[in-house]
Amino acid sequence: MHEFYVYVRNVCPVGTVRRIQENCNMKNVFYISLTLLILLTSCSSFNKVLKSRDIEYRYEAAKSYYLEGSYSNASVILEGAIAMMKGSDKAEESLFMLAMCYYKSRDFSTASQYFKTFYTNYQRSELTELARYYSGKSLFEAVGEPELDQTDTYTAIQELQLFMEYHPTSRFCDEAQQMIFDMHDVLVKKEYLSAKLYYDLGDHNAYLGNNYQACIITAQNVLKDYPYTRLREDLSILILRAKYHMARNSVEEKKFERYRMAIDEYYSFKNEFPASKYLKEAEGYFSKSMKIVNG
Repeated sequence: MHEFYVYVRNVCPVGTVRRIQENCNMKNVFYISLTLLILLTSCSSFNKVLKSRDIEYRYEAAKSYYLEGSYSNASVILEGAIAMMKGSDKAEESLFMLAMCYYKSRDFSTASQYFKTFYTNYQRSELTELARYYSGKSLFEAVGEPELDQTDTYTAIQELQLFMEYHPTSRFCDEAQQMIFDMHDVLVKKEYLSAKLYYDLGDHNAYLGNNYQACIITAQNVLKDYPYTRLREDLSILILRAKYHMARNSVEEKKFERYRMAIDEYYSFKNEFPASKYLKEAEGYFSKSMKIVNG
């Protein structure tokens, strides 16, 4: 049996080998044998396709694997056949199908690259609109958590914006716009966490700079760049907190001016968020600041 597994491993795709191993953990010997026979036959057919120089045959086989959800098999066949199909009537659809294989396999980075290759090479194709859309959507799907580097997020936003510019009447424009909004939220959350970190540091490591001031600047820049963010209230109270604590920790000659700034910030906050969940906290900063200013 060991020699048989070695043979299977040499001729079958990784996914098929894994399915064989999973089935062999079962106790039903007949079922195992039948499964091995079916899968081995499948492996033989797959290798026959890979060795074939018949473009039509390889194309149809790849399409069949794709339709049954065997995206790994389909992509392997297409990877090796794309160059052979260049110039044929199958080249265009094969490249798009290859990109979709990677998309459905959740290899979003590779999928986006192939979609870009498609819309670059086939600018007048009926599938170009979809290729541009899925190129951006693939990048969107790969966006990481706010704490991580967001370089790919900016790339994804740019790709989706270009899609809407090239296809302003597309039925996918609303979805593309929503994805952009969602990514803006990710970028805002990252900046909010940075601002909050400055605030939490407070007077610690003050020799490196004024952490409260850094918090205020970071939060204000976010509000300027993304005025309609869902975190607007959270960013605004963070600015008020930082201004109050910066005033409280200032040298005497700067205290009065900075408490006045905290008071002004309170009025702005209350006007914009009259029913805020942070209103009681804000009123506390206001009350303490007024006592200092009024002597």
